[in-house]
Amino acid sequence: MTTTAPVSAADFEFIAGLVRRQAGIVLDPGKEYLVETRLQPLLRRSGVGSIGQLVQLMRQPSGNETQRQVIESLTTNETSFFRDAGFYDALRNIVLPELLKTRAASRRLRMWCAASSSGQEPYSVLLTLREHFPQLAGWTVEFIATDLSREMVTRTTEGRYSQLEVNRGLPAKLLVKHFDRHGLDWQVKEDLRRGVDARQLNLMQPWSLGALDIVFIRNVLIYFDGPGKASILQRVYASMSEGGYLFLGGAETPIDAAAQFIRVPADGSGCYRRKP
Repeated sequence: MTTTAPVSAADFEFIAGLVRRQAGIVLDPGKEYLVETRLQPLLRRSGVGSIGQLVQLMRQPSGNETQRQVIESLTTNETSFFRDAGFYDALRNIVLPELLKTRAASRRLRMWCAASSSGQEPYSVLLTLREHFPQLAGWTVEFIATDLSREMVTRTTEGRYSQLEVNRGLPAKLLVKHFDRHGLDWQVKEDLRRGVDARQLNLMQPWSLGALDIVFIRNVLIYFDGPGKASILQRVYASMSEGGYLFLGGAETPIDAAAQFIRVPADGSGCYRRKP
């Protein structure tokens, strides 16, 4: 039987320190309610009686798996299909037409969506390519989608969504055309699912994905402190191909790497281009 007893100051400090070290996520004092709320489902699934007992398990030499589950529980997975119209306008009207020209010789396009949650953003991008850029059918198009959560990676690979999830932003004509009905759920058709290479990745740990033409890391950096943001942006810059594009959330800016990116004038898009 789980309890809703408040997390103690010592336990909150331990959890906040763990999440910051391993995932770069900052939980400032005052976020105790978030820890209590997010960990309740884990307490119910594991049969652990309280957050204090959960912390005891994490402190043990065999506590790595419990630590992983706690970190994933505290990761924000808010997403929806075609979230933020300005982003998709810039992708459709500016970024992809430009890359079709500059990558015409290689006929190759590589994209990465970081912190992709359950996959709605990667599939929305691929649907944009399918619907508006049929000429890419003859190109090699690679789309890597990564997330810290093992569960989210599995969901992205399966591409299966509830009626409520597809109702949030997915046009009905695209639902009927690119999804199959499975009971109460909808699943992305297999040919589109094959276009997403879903992997587990921690942004705070070393990673290498090869040269990337577009990087989507939207509404992610707000959860990191200054040094964490700077470190991630430095590595993103190093991973991008010449003339590549970076998309941040509409309210985010690469302030810690302003010398490396040029803002693309497109309202509400959070679009930047890698400086030479």
